Amino acid sequence: QVQFVESGGGLVQPGGSLRLSCTASGFTSGVSFDGYAIGWFRQAPGKERETVACHSVSDGSTHYADSVKGRFTISRDSAKNTVSLQMNLLTPDDTGIYYCAGDLNWGRLIAGLPRSWGQGIQVTVLS
Repeated sequence: QVQFVESGGGLVQPGGSLRLSCTASGFTSGVSFDGYAIGWFRQAPGKERETVACHSVSDGSTHYADSVKGRFTISRDSAKNTVSLQMNLLTPDDTGIYYCAGDLNWGRLIAGLPRSWGQGIQVTVLS
């Protein structure tokens, strides 16, 4: 069972930055960390969960929500089984619970339907 654990959330002023990290574990033989497409999702109070940023090693694909393009960057460290989300120029609209999740299928991931999820971490941008 693949597991994802998020870290790095917190409270930040508008215009500030945060870096979220996601550490993955539990890969079985034949399926490596790089075999998984991994992404970040968020859910604000009273709103539906949305896809924020996704990355796939197998085909080099990267996807960002329009609302975060130019401000957020997803990156992967395969040696450490981690995926990071660098968030700059944060606004109160970026507030929410951020989830790391992964799937072997890219389409499922960017559709917001990955099979493996982290527990989520709170990001709050003061208003």
